[in-house]
Amino acid sequence: MTTMIINNVAYQKGRRLGDIRIGDISEIVKQPEAFVWISLYQPDDTLLLRVQEEFGLHELSIEDAREARQRPKIEANGESLFIVLKTAQLEQGQVVYGETHLFIGANFLVSIRHGAALDDAQVRERCEKAPNLLARGPGFALYAVLDFVVDNYLPVVAQLEKDFDAIEKDIFKDRFDKLVIERLYGLKRQLLELRNAALPVADISAELMRFHEDLIPKVLRSYFRDVQDHVSRLVGLVDGMHEMLNTAMQVNLALVAHNQNEVVKRLAGWGAILAMPTVIFSLYGMNFAWMPELTWKPAYPLTVLVTLLGCIYIHRRLRRAGWV
Repeated sequence: MTTMIINNVAYQKGRRLGDIRIGDISEIVKQPEAFVWISLYQPDDTLLLRVQEEFGLHELSIEDAREARQRPKIEANGESLFIVLKTAQLEQGQVVYGETHLFIGANFLVSIRHGAALDDAQVRERCEKAPNLLARGPGFALYAVLDFVVDNYLPVVAQLEKDFDAIEKDIFKDRFDKLVIERLYGLKRQLLELRNAALPVADISAELMRFHEDLIPKVLRSYFRDVQDHVSRLVGLVDGMHEMLNTAMQVNLALVAHNQNEVVKRLAGWGAILAMPTVIFSLYGMNFAWMPELTWKPAYPLTVLVTLLGCIYIHRRLRRAGWV
């Protein structure tokens, strides 16, 4: 069980009291201006039930927190809130997603990480450097977690931009490349997944400020508005890249169609040139009883010459028109 508990720290008046045991939580939260911040990683049912008992968490929220298959959301159950965030990070140049589940009440914040969710050690360190704000309770710690999650979307966007730049040079090829289309589609899907992860964070921040003043005092609202601003800028970047991808796919398909049309034009042009000798020489393959030119000596070279001149004439006209 100890490996599932990353941190279990008590704070009072913005100052760190130290690590505590799960069984001591109920006594710590009774102290004035004190709250507990617990970080868990993929806890088992036994640990979740102990946390539920200590903080009086709703059983439906605990059921949702067991597995990382939730959509980003905020729910009010009893005297606590349950928040689900989608996290994103880079691992060896690949984007991987995880989930962070948060329980917040008047004197506690419980963070549960699943999958490739980010470690919040940096968040704690940042909060502990601002004891005057941390003294406002778990609301400031919640802001720091939200801000940390949103800030870690930015390297993902930067990596997706690099991936698009790497594909861009192949977009303007005049031949169809299935791999390019597959890479563009994969990039488009990743952008949509990132947008669906980031956009709900703004809605969660807005709901916290609008309906939960007991947890988010006025002094902290500007921080949550800053989270909203970061999300808006991020979503703007994602939407811009999405539009560029749509345009790139259309340009690629247009170039391929144009090249195919050019091939068809050239085939049609050469077909027109070859049509003349085909018609003339096919006439001489017919078994007519009377063909007077057959007995005329200059007939054969004259026929060949007329056919050749006719082909040259058609070729020059088609070449001027850009068909051959």
